[in-house]
Amino acid sequence: MNKNLLLWIIIGMTMMSVFNMFSGSMGKSQPISYTAFMEKVDQGLVDEVVIQDKQVMGQYRDTAGNPVKFELEVPNDPTMVQRLMDNKVEVKASHREESLFLTILISWFPMLLLIGVWVFFMRQMQGGGKGGAMGFGKSKAKLLNEHKDRVTFEDVAGCDEAKQEVTEVIEFLRDPSKFTRLGGKIPKGILLVGPPGTGKTLLGRAIAGEAEVPFFSISGSDFVEMFVGVGASRVRDMFEQAKKQSPCIIFVDEIDAMGRHRGAGFGGGNDEREQTLNQLLVEMDGFEANEGVILVAATNRPDVLDPALMRPGRFDRQVVVGNPDMAGRVQILKVHMKKVPLSSDVDVKALARGTPGFSGADLANLVNEAALNAARYNRDKVSNQDFEEAKDKVMMGAERRSMAMSDEEKALTAYHEAGHALVGIHSPKHDPLHKVTIIPRGRALGVTMNLPERDRLSQSRIELESRLASLFGGRMAEELVFGVENITTGAGHDIQQATKIARAMVTEYGFSERLGRLRFSDNEEEVFLGRSVTQSKHLSDTTSLIIDEEIRALIDIAEAKARKILTDHRDELEIIAQGLLEYETLSGKEVRLLLRGESIGRDATKNSYMPSNDPEDDEIVMGDEKENEASGVDEHGTAKGTGQEG
Repeated sequence: MNKNLLLWIIIGMTMMSVFNMFSGSMGKSQPISYTAFMEKVDQGLVDEVVIQDKQVMGQYRDTAGNPVKFELEVPNDPTMVQRLMDNKVEVKASHREESLFLTILISWFPMLLLIGVWVFFMRQMQGGGKGGAMGFGKSKAKLLNEHKDRVTFEDVAGCDEAKQEVTEVIEFLRDPSKFTRLGGKIPKGILLVGPPGTGKTLLGRAIAGEAEVPFFSISGSDFVEMFVGVGASRVRDMFEQAKKQSPCIIFVDEIDAMGRHRGAGFGGGNDEREQTLNQLLVEMDGFEANEGVILVAATNRPDVLDPALMRPGRFDRQVVVGNPDMAGRVQILKVHMKKVPLSSDVDVKALARGTPGFSGADLANLVNEAALNAARYNRDKVSNQDFEEAKDKVMMGAERRSMAMSDEEKALTAYHEAGHALVGIHSPKHDPLHKVTIIPRGRALGVTMNLPERDRLSQSRIELESRLASLFGGRMAEELVFGVENITTGAGHDIQQATKIARAMVTEYGFSERLGRLRFSDNEEEVFLGRSVTQSKHLSDTTSLIIDEEIRALIDIAEAKARKILTDHRDELEIIAQGLLEYETLSGKEVRLLLRGESIGRDATKNSYMPSNDPEDDEIVMGDEKENEASGVDEHGTAKGTGQEG
């Protein structure tokens, strides 16, 4: 009622005025013409009339002597009153009284309308937050209800170390004496850091579900507003609310929206975002202590946060929430599979082994896609085949079987992908082949996939050189089979990836003997325009020339390796290419069977490939494509296992 008081007043006044307007016309007077009125006056049938402005009201007697009320509009006739008096008609005069409510409504309605419009737009500009039109500086932090959509640590898997870090904070809030008896102090802030999709926000929700203290949740972007000083005011209000509920936890999601480096603009001025950050720094560790208020924040860009925000005393702990390892993926899959009816052939460990580099969000999407695939075919349970098809769809995109390819393009794609597969097979320490297909998926016309045998933490020089060689396997196969004049644009992305790897080997990893163990690459991910324009280059022209020569040398060596492998094993290239033309999709196991001269044991009209129980054949790492020659576009799938595109 308080929020809509103005609206209710307007509605009430309108209804009363309308009632008053119509209440006067409830006597059911009969309108008559002026001529008929004067005839009845002359006949002596009218006894009295009331003249109100230009309206005449009264009653006359009909032929039966019954009274009939009448009313009419009087024309400009100066003789009318005299004629009425001559016929002994009693004449009364009155003035029309306007309705009080209608008068007030007409006079005040424009002002009330302007006030209502002003209030509406003020509330819209300040985001509809609490406090009415003047509540810009009020915090939008929500006090969560622990019983509604509650998430606990049982729903969070794959990040045991991170859970342990935040569990200590919750235990401190529940029983402070356990830690304070040894002189320990509760951390003032915990920063959850990790790539997108690893469960930082979910961990924050789990803290809310586990903590038996008030929990405030807010996003970093909620502090950003169009009015100067609003962000700082909201920070003050948020901590004031938290102090009243102390001990409590404040969770700020995506804190990089308000905590970026200060002085990042051209002039380094004190803009609105910097005022908000300054206020947050003071509230976290300023002159006044905030005992019992713990700030938990999440971000995937810790490199852009201000150093003053990252120091101990503000964010005492930085908890890394990274991509899960195999054991973590097993736990995450089990959490998401609780609500999915599974077939007996689903092996969670094999599925986890086949998804290196997947984040928690990726695994959740994988289970969801598998369930949707099973529902598409009206199955009662989700089978292992559903998970395989979902994994292919997530990594490579949906199949485009309706895409028309000519026989020439199909043959070019088959030899291109066979070249990638064969060079990878004969390169030392290369990831084992998992699958190769010439069925268009996503934007790719063909895909070659390899899997790491385990979660990779680093790569050796020989592994990178083998990777470079396999990237050029497709182009070298086209050149060897169809000639230099018939090579296509399909290797465009291969060349891009190879150049990126070779440049990193020279400028970052110190794999060049001529340049030594120096880093020459600049930070290409600099996000501050004001700082990037002032950066100076520390490379001489001679050093730049040597870098280019070293990159060219690595590329030339990789091309030579790929050409030699394909030349020495030309018969195997033909076997794989013909197998792709016949079956369209081959698993790593089926490729090995074909190279040994054995049958793969399935009908060529069936496009499903042979499932493999070999641990080597459980995951995709490299995707490759050859786009339409007419478009000239070349895109590839993302390599989950290595974190590279290929």
